[in-house]
Amino acid sequence: MSEPVKNNEQRNEGGRSRLSPLRLAPRKYFTVLSAFVILGIFGGYGYYALIGCSTGSCAITSNPYMSMVWGGLIGYLLPDFFVKKAAEEN
Repeated sequence: MSEPVKNNEQRNEGGRSRLSPLRLAPRKYFTVLSAFVILGIFGGYGYYALIGCSTGSCAITSNPYMSMVWGGLIGYLLPDFFVKKAAEEN
């Protein structure tokens, strides 16, 4: 008999709960992380170009480089909700 599901989490056939992040090998995790950072940088520049700051007094959105840095930072932090790096096996 399988173990009971706790905290209203549902499990799929692999035994992983539907709410827990996917575990990836370190190389794949780095690839996903890099893709999120690059998308964040483009998103930051897109935010600067499309929305931006009309007065020039906004610390983040008045400068395209700051918008890109903050977008990249969000892109770096966001993947942890979806994927985790699996422990290396020796």
